[in-house]
Amino acid sequence: MDPVEHTITIDRPREEVFEYLADIANHPEFTDHYLKHWRLTRIDSYGPGAGARYKMDGPFQRFGWSDLTFIEIDAPRKIVAVGRGGKYNRIKTFASWTLEPASGGTRVTFVFETEPALPTDRFVEALGFRGWFKRKSAKGLRRLRSILEENEHRGTRATVAGI
Repeated sequence: MDPVEHTITIDRPREEVFEYLADIANHPEFTDHYLKHWRLTRIDSYGPGAGARYKMDGPFQRFGWSDLTFIEIDAPRKIVAVGRGGKYNRIKTFASWTLEPASGGTRVTFVFETEPALPTDRFVEALGFRGWFKRKSAKGLRRLRSILEENEHRGTRATVAGI
């Protein structure tokens, strides 16, 4: 799938936004409208190596389970994550959050892309997955802004094995 990219400005200091995003246990708070059943892959949810498994609640997602692991944390500028999803975890995923100072706060740019392994995986993505994901991830960034600026719409943090 071609990269999906969104940019939003959050009226909070860059360091505060970075600290929130660098803890993967916080991600369900703003993505739980389309990414469900989050489970941490290790007890420490902050920094490089932190990861989670979740189920993508999207159209034509018979095999919606995916994982995401932080591989690069460049405080307070960038977070890069890789993962796999789909049937037999054969679809590679890449995500990044880039934070830049902006007038009135922090500009957050989120980029997500997939690398389907088979033609059938590309076909399923072509059935509308990209548009669906683009809408849902844009809403997720708006929810992130609401959480950090107004402390509203807070959800549940991810835990290990749902404890």
